[in-house]
Amino acid sequence: MADNNNDMSIDRLAVMAEYEVSRRTMLRAGVLGAGGLGLTALLAACGTNNGPSTSKSSTSTGKAKHGGSLLLARAQDSVDMDKTMVFSNASIWVYVQIYESLTTGSKDGRSVEPWLATSWTQSADKLTWTFKLRPNIKFSDGTPMTSADVKFSLDQASSTKGGWEFINSAIASVTAPDPQTVVIKTKYPWAPLLADLACPSNGIIPNNYGGKSKTQFYKAPVGTGPFKWGSWQKGSKLTLNKNTNYWRAGLPYLDSVTWQVVPDDNTRNVMIQGNTAQINENPPLATVAQLQSASGVSVTLFPSTRTDYILMNEKFAPFADVHVRRAISYAIDRESLVKTVLYGHSTVANSLFMPTVPYYDKNTPGQTFDMSKAKAELAQSNYASGFSCTYLASSGDSTDSAIAQVLQASLKQLGINMKITNSDPSAVHDLQNKLQYEISHSYWTMDIADPDELVQFAVLPEGGGHSFETNFSDPQAQAIAKQAEQTFDPVQRQKLYTQLQAMLAESAFLPSLFYQPLPYAMRSNVKGFFVAPTGLYDMGVVSMA
Repeated sequence: MADNNNDMSIDRLAVMAEYEVSRRTMLRAGVLGAGGLGLTALLAACGTNNGPSTSKSSTSTGKAKHGGSLLLARAQDSVDMDKTMVFSNASIWVYVQIYESLTTGSKDGRSVEPWLATSWTQSADKLTWTFKLRPNIKFSDGTPMTSADVKFSLDQASSTKGGWEFINSAIASVTAPDPQTVVIKTKYPWAPLLADLACPSNGIIPNNYGGKSKTQFYKAPVGTGPFKWGSWQKGSKLTLNKNTNYWRAGLPYLDSVTWQVVPDDNTRNVMIQGNTAQINENPPLATVAQLQSASGVSVTLFPSTRTDYILMNEKFAPFADVHVRRAISYAIDRESLVKTVLYGHSTVANSLFMPTVPYYDKNTPGQTFDMSKAKAELAQSNYASGFSCTYLASSGDSTDSAIAQVLQASLKQLGINMKITNSDPSAVHDLQNKLQYEISHSYWTMDIADPDELVQFAVLPEGGGHSFETNFSDPQAQAIAKQAEQTFDPVQRQKLYTQLQAMLAESAFLPSLFYQPLPYAMRSNVKGFFVAPTGLYDMGVVSMA
């Protein structure tokens, strides 16, 4: 990640921007290696576009056994354990080992499954949902979990201003008619509810924080997950210990898990090769081949929801012209970017949506590289003779730097003079959020198994994202997005989202670049480690042979 340790503002728009930067900058350090190349070398580099490929996997071989302490090396530390306020992946991937939710996303990221709730029913008017809780669940301190804990947890997640409350914005009330039953009423029919309940912010914690203040609780949090609080040396390492009260029989296997902060990419790779760490989170894609050939090491590139985009601020007059946006989108050689910047370990994007979320349409007619079409589109615009603009790049981000260089060369062929300016990543985030830039780059990753989270931010004004920081506005797209939120029939919902994806591709308001995987290197004796497209993983099923 980039610097995600910024203090959260209580202003919702500012927090949504912080949320977005946290989700977008997750893998910035993981694609190092291209930034030092000149443009000629970039365009001449060789690579094979195998897509999100997988090498030797740790998910299916070997017999699980109990015991052992696993060390996971990572570039960034967690920020906080407050699930209602903190959005950084480095925090989420730890605290989901402590907090569990009523539902959970499936392994492929395309559906929702029961978890702490075993079943649910919906009223005929689509406004009332009744959930039955899994019996005999205990928190890690041994106290039983009841519907009162669920009500408290969801109410806190919904009401914490500046947090994830947008996820629960459709919830009208939560009641607990008996210890094993939870009733949720929505303000209007709301199709994403089951996916929303699986959001990390909706993890279940004890009623009234178990008698503690909120601040005290989150210093040593309690949940129903496979691991319980251990210790945290901020800036160095965080350890969780086995929850002996865990409800899944025989789990977890491990006695403890430690996330150790190791900012240097090469050092993390050495730790994996030397077995001083068992998992390396986000090794640079440039080093994948080297790690694959190392003895006792496996590398898996897990399919993810990460999608990179070009941002064009429509407050800057040329980018308010749809023909200019289409020209730029046609001028992007995505195949070359995948080969030269990502070493072939990604796939070209065609849609605002990614293949790992429901309702993605592989036939979305996104603009593909065609310089003749790019010139024809620009000729139809009010800027046929070209114009000048400035690309806002994140300093130290080699991927961003490479994208800027390749785009600069392509736009020059259209008569568009694009200068490149660099700023600190946190400053870039602020400038994007304030719409004080002209053209830039960003990305998105999903937290739930439903496209609505992204659509809210990119299309709907109430999403608080200035249409993904572009100032784009399309009333017809907004109407389709709202209709999709309230449509339960999957066939009809697919039709709406197919229409929306095509419409947004045609507008070229946010040209999609590529879909990136989540790379992990691990020792070959690590078994059961699997990363879902949202980036979440369950350490409860991981063991060391």
